[in-house]
Amino acid sequence: MTHPTFTILGIAGSLRHESYNRALLRAAARLTPPGAAVEIFERLGEIPPYNDDVRLRGMPAPVAELWQAIADADAVLVVTPEYNYGVPGVLKNALDWVSRPPAETPLRHKPVAIMGASTGNLGTVRAQIALRQTFQFIESYVLLKPEVLVFRAAERFDDAGELTDETTRELVAQQLDALVAWARRFSG
Repeated sequence: MTHPTFTILGIAGSLRHESYNRALLRAAARLTPPGAAVEIFERLGEIPPYNDDVRLRGMPAPVAELWQAIADADAVLVVTPEYNYGVPGVLKNALDWVSRPPAETPLRHKPVAIMGASTGNLGTVRAQIALRQTFQFIESYVLLKPEVLVFRAAERFDDAGELTDETTRELVAQQLDALVAWARRFSG
């Protein structure tokens, strides 16, 4: 068995196990190009609310694990739902933790791709715009295109949570190919 030479850390912004976004992340993990693999971070729900007093005493274990996973990865893939026109609080909270202190964050200059799924017609476009602003401040290198905005997700996944829409599968695969190429541009 060959080990991947390129690692993508996958983070789903939804805590619900059966969410479309977690299903989209699982689909992305199966659609990575040869030589690449998605490792999924599963402890988002364990990250406490950001408190700099706590950070100064020492990062909580799930935060330290996320920090190290980001540092070790060649790129990051964030799959986000859209809550009230924005980023879910648990996802923003995790980004706040790992972005401190700004000069030391493993997200600085890290290649990042964003995708998301929703049952509505806009496919998480507003949440993705908000994430792009956050990553801009952190100085992450966010992939511009292709965008993956999965709208009317109930029509694109089956009852078992499998991504069955071939056009969407192709778009996810294209974004992952682009992310690998994008990250390699920055790695020298």
